[in-house]
Amino acid sequence: MLGNPANRRRAVALTYKQFRYGFANAVSVAEARHLSDTFAVPASGVPIFQAATANLNPWTQLKVDTKSGARGPLLIISDERDHVVPRAVAHASFKRQKRNVWDTEFVEIPYRGHALTIDNGWRNVADTALTFTRRHT
Repeated sequence: MLGNPANRRRAVALTYKQFRYGFANAVSVAEARHLSDTFAVPASGVPIFQAATANLNPWTQLKVDTKSGARGPLLIISDERDHVVPRAVAHASFKRQKRNVWDTEFVEIPYRGHALTIDNGWRNVADTALTFTRRHT
């Protein structure tokens, strides 16, 4: 996507190979194909370009106020095999967010990739989120 600046204003689709690497790398080939056929849709390039240039843009939409008491409790779920948001990035976000007055928790789910909410293990993720939500309502 970033290789072509014209993609900034386009809806860009991932190839199966790109989807497999980025989202469905922790599931079988058959499940990856099913997830790609079912969930992969062309998406705007704008957020990708915003994220790529966030450190250069002082007015970025991606700036986060980690100390704002307006956000409420936060659960960050990381998955060990995620190529899109690696554990190190998710944990760095957790460390910044835990300064907030609201509870912030970090949970790592082993052997999972970025498709953790749509692949065959989604119930484990949903149970984890539901348990967190029940503790904070």
